[in-house]
Amino acid sequence: MPEVLKAPLVVEFPFTRSLGPVQSAFLTGLRERVVLGVRTGDGRVLVPPVEYDPVTAEEIRDLVEVAPTGTVTTWAWNPAPRRGQPLTTPFAWAVVRLDGADTALLHALDAPGPDAVRTGLRVRVRWAAERTGAITDIACFEPYDGAPGEPAGHTGVFQDPVTGIVAPARLDYTYSPGRAQTAYINALSGRRTVGERCPACRKVYVPPRGACPTCGVATSEQVEVGPRGTVTTFCIVNIKAKNLDIEVPYVYAHIALDGADLALHGRIGGIPYDEVRMGLRVEPVWTEGARYPDHYRPTGEPDADYDTYKELL
Repeated sequence: MPEVLKAPLVVEFPFTRSLGPVQSAFLTGLRERVVLGVRTGDGRVLVPPVEYDPVTAEEIRDLVEVAPTGTVTTWAWNPAPRRGQPLTTPFAWAVVRLDGADTALLHALDAPGPDAVRTGLRVRVRWAAERTGAITDIACFEPYDGAPGEPAGHTGVFQDPVTGIVAPARLDYTYSPGRAQTAYINALSGRRTVGERCPACRKVYVPPRGACPTCGVATSEQVEVGPRGTVTTFCIVNIKAKNLDIEVPYVYAHIALDGADLALHGRIGGIPYDEVRMGLRVEPVWTEGARYPDHYRPTGEPDADYDTYKELL
């Protein structure tokens, strides 16, 4: 059996969100080395604060300062920190109830080892040297054997409050395409496009999936398709992606390769974007060393009749 491919992949994007009055005050407070909670109608103080009571759903905005000291309620040791975590050396993830709060928050606890951590351990906030109005303004917690901190009674009103945050989201994983798509990718390296035929309905799927999505039976019979095909549907891209050196506007299309019963997608080039149309006959354009076509261009053939590709829309 040929070796199944695998490769590291990263999905990453910045998540931007606006803040309501409670979260704005909480994050602005961290920037100013103040920890704020919110008081519910029955007198509980919630840290981190929320804008609605989780029990009654009542809107709550009564901000109250709590101490920067507290108690570990539970914890787990992290022996191998990952990229982007609060500390680069082994640390504990700890749930800490700050003095004056009735709920606890999760953050990193800097300790020399797991033997130095326990439920009931007294800790205090270690502030980041540079603070911007984010949860990372608390660099971590650290063990503390002094007196409880004393809140100054801050009202939660600040100049220049934080009104929005950008949270980078990133997922690192290893992807394996499996037997069917490994064969498909290997064929592309030879400038061939290979699908698989369902033994029941006889449809040819490109890219192959290893099983027929209609019949649910395994597929193994390989069928070479294309290289020419027909544009079934398309869109005009007007926003330039920062990681693609392609000038806008350009066209991205679904292309039904000759002999295939499933359309794949590709960029259309060699023709003005406003002349691309359904039924346009196209062929792949390869660049040296590429594992897949750079784009598809018109073949010069007459447009395909709608009835020949309507089932692939």
